[in-house]
This record gives sequence, C-alpha cells and structure tokens, in this order.
Amino acid sequence: MTLAHDTTGDGPALVLLHSAACDRRMWDPQWSALAEAGYRVVRPDFRGFGDSPLPDHRHNDAEDVLDLLDSLGVERAALVASSYGGRVALEIAARRPDRVRAMALLCSGLPGHEPGVELEAFGDREDALLEAGDVEGAVELNLGTWLGPDAEEAVRERVREMQRRSFEVQLAAPRGAGRRPVEVDLTAVKATCLAVSGGHDVADFRQIAARLPELLTDARHLELPWAGHLPSLERPEVVTELLLDFLRGAVCAG
Repeated sequence: MTLAHDTTGDGPALVLLHSAACDRRMWDPQWSALAEAGYRVVRPDFRGFGDSPLPDHRHNDAEDVLDLLDSLGVERAALVASSYGGRVALEIAARRPDRVRAMALLCSGLPGHEPGVELEAFGDREDALLEAGDVEGAVELNLGTWLGPDAEEAVRERVREMQRRSFEVQLAAPRGAGRRPVEVDLTAVKATCLAVSGGHDVADFRQIAARLPELLTDARHLELPWAGHLPSLERPEVVTELLLDFLRGAVCAG
C-alpha cells in the first residue's frame, strides 16, 4: 500500500512527517512557503492516521516512507518531522543514511526511548479513556498535554479534528494490525540535524532533544521557551522561518 500523501513544488526533496497527535494536515501552515522556497515537498499520512488505513498485518513506518519515496523517484531527501515523526525520521536516517540529506526534528521521539513518569501516566490515562469508549475525553487529554499556551483556539480545533480522525482510523483497525519495531544504531546517522524542543513540553521530549547532539555525529539543539509540543502549529510563522534558515544551510551544503 502506498501511503496517502501530497506533493508540490520542484527542487530538492523535502519530506514532512507528522506527529501522532495529528496527520499530514498539520503542515498546512508551512506547505506553500516551503514549496515557494524551492523544494519538492512531500507529506504522507502514516498508517493509522488521516487517509492511510491500518493493514491486517504489522507494518514499519520507516519502511513505508522509504517505499513512498521510491515510488516518487526520490533518491535523497531532507526530513522535517514532529514528535513521533521524528522517531521515524531517525530510524530512516540510521537504516538508510544515504537517503537523508538533513533533518529538522521538532520535539522528536527517539527509537528505543523508555517513557518517563509523566509520559507513561499520559499513556495510561489515554488507554483508560479509549477502553471506556470515551474518545472525546481522549481527544481533550491530548490537546491539554501537547499544545502550549500560545496555541489559539483555531489551532486547538484543528488538532482536535486530526486527533479524533486518528482514533477513528485506529479503533477500526483489522485484526493483526500493529507496528513492527526495528532496532537501529544512531551512530550510523550522517545527516545534519537540528533538534528543537519546547519549553512547555513534556520532559521526555525536552530531554531527547538535548541528548541528540551527544548521540548523533552532526546535531545541534535549540529550545523554544514559548513552545509546547507542536511549535509548528503554535507559532507557524516563526517555525517556518526557522526551518527555511536551517534548510538553506543544510541542504545546500549536503
């Protein structure tokens, strides 16, 4: 199955990977600006999100993204990724370092990361709400956890819609569906990396961003003191300029 996706623009390939609270629509605020800056922009929905249903077998998101790039004739790309999408980006860059020019990781997850107390408590609460059939309660839990104080009501409604859609797709999953994790060696990553964290985010993600310069050969960390977990939605203009500035140096150099 080819992931549901959009493409626009011409130039070096740039792939946008969404968070687990959203789908590919989270990149709407950056979509046109990145294409106008001279990139061929691709944004997929992972399986279980947006318009990509879950299959009746276990799948691997990194392999799905690589298969999509193969189908589009993209040999090498820069990756911009949010949260869970960052975890997928790191797996791609570790397994196929020849395919990744650069990575901008916004409040990224990390392959093999063991959740801290706060993140584990969130997961337990979300599971309990979904098991009780309270999908709306689970949606609101996610909004309260992931959006920082700068998120306007229109942004909250956008995330609410995307998160609700994700739960609908995942709750309708056929028997046998699930992710197939793969162990990776992050020392294999060669791409230049910008690791961004949010000052109002859950501690796990702030710690991951701060650690990435120690784990990767070419990474730097930047914290946005105003941000929650989804800065590209909370202050889209600021993050768009941040991404364009990083990409101008990293993609041209790569």
